[in-house]
Order: sequence, then structure tokens, then C-alpha cells
Amino acid sequence: MRRQRTGRVTCPPAWQNASTGAQGFNSPHHHRSARHLRGCGWRKPRDTIWPAATPLPLKTRFCSVLPLLLVVLLAPVRAASEGAATEPQWVPLFNGKDLSGFKREGAAAFWRIEDGVLVGENDAAKTGHYLWTEKAYGDFVLEFDVRWTTTTPRGVDTGIEMRQPRLQLQLGVSGSLRVDMTGSFYTGGKPAYPEAGQAKTAKELMHPEGQWNTFRIQAKGDTFTCWINGTKASEYTDPKFSGAAPLGLQIHGGVEMKVEFRNLRIAEQ
Repeated sequence: MRRQRTGRVTCPPAWQNASTGAQGFNSPHHHRSARHLRGCGWRKPRDTIWPAATPLPLKTRFCSVLPLLLVVLLAPVRAASEGAATEPQWVPLFNGKDLSGFKREGAAAFWRIEDGVLVGENDAAKTGHYLWTEKAYGDFVLEFDVRWTTTTPRGVDTGIEMRQPRLQLQLGVSGSLRVDMTGSFYTGGKPAYPEAGQAKTAKELMHPEGQWNTFRIQAKGDTFTCWINGTKASEYTDPKFSGAAPLGLQIHGGVEMKVEFRNLRIAEQ
């Protein structure tokens, strides 16, 4: 609002409704002009009617909310795409029909397929065996279902071998400790089962013996992680185990045992 040279406030031109006599001001900013009227010495009569604000056209209102609407609608799509990007690119490690992708030498005496399940069972001499993949793996995520039933006091002793030098994820009873160390990492050194790599809550995470349990193993750089039925159970870090190597499913020697695997799948990282 301009001020005259005398310093007095210049008042906006007044208007008066011819039918009602109501007074107002021809200011495009009438909602702000009222704050400045005191400088003109004017006081609002009781029956003064301010000009009503012109409503926005429907098209204008729609355009103003369109960006927000698009954000709401596209949020699930974005979340799904981000989830797809982080989900491993799985490929079957076992096809449910035969031992394609595995080294078959000597395997027939210990491994068989029953209804899409890979069954490993020791021979009468309890010789023991490793079923090795033909391919070597460095960084990977391996997922599988496994189950077993103990038939002797010794218990089932199996596991998944990985990397070079060899590192094992224990499944069942440790031969050296005679304790169930399922989900723990076995190094073969001293200590054989480093405390940092032990799955101390494995019993709480697993279903009763004889039922299927889902395991996920991740080998990434020098860190090895195990999940049991969707919950992180153990993690072990050691740069020593850095070399790529075939994966091995174990039937421990000297043990009367049977173990079953299904839904084996792997994703390289």
C-alpha cells in the first residue's frame, strides 16, 4: 500500500452496494486491506459484506491434487519393483528328478530321489559320502528344506560344505562335541566351532525332529550367515575362507543316518 509524501496511509477506494447500502473496498486483496484500514481511520460497519472469494474451477482443483494422487497410486508399484530388485535370482540346485549338476561318482550307493526329495543314507559299512556340485561357488545364497530323524544315540551328523579352505554349516550332532550344533559354522580348526559362529537359539527356531525346516545360507565376502525358518541364527566372519569351491552335502562316516533335502535353490551374488 503506497504512502503519500505526508506519511498518511492512502485508503483504498470505497464501494457501496446500491440495494443494501453495504460498504466495502475495491481492493483485490480485501482480506489483507482490513488490516490496513485503521491507518485510514475507518471502522467496519456491522452490515459490511466483503466480496466472496471466487471458487476455483473443477479442472484447476483436480490438477492440484493430481500429483498427490499419483504418489499414492504408484507407491505399491515402486515397493514391488524394489522388492524384486533385492530378491535373489534363484536357480534350482536340485531338479527333483536326478543328480544333474552334481558329481555322481560313487553317489548311487548313498543318494537317491524319492518323490522329488533327495535322500542321503549311509551304507552298511557306514563309509560316509559327500555329494559335490560340479560348479564352484564364491559368493552365493543357498536355500533348502531339510529333515531327519534320529535312530541311534549318535544322532544324525550332516552339513553343507562350502568355500576353500573348507567351511561347513553343521546340521545335526557334531561328531567331535557330541552335541547338536545345527546352524553353527564348523571350521575344522581350534576351536572347531568358534563361538561367534554358533547358532545358540537353533533349538528354539526349529520345528520338531522329523518335520521340514528351511535353511538359508549366505556367503558374501568374508561373512557367512545362516537363517533357520526365516530367522537369523548365526553369522561368522573369517577372511581365511575366501576361495570359490563346489558345495557338498555330507553323510558323515561312521554314523547310521538318513537325511532328506528338497527345494534346493541357489543365487550367485
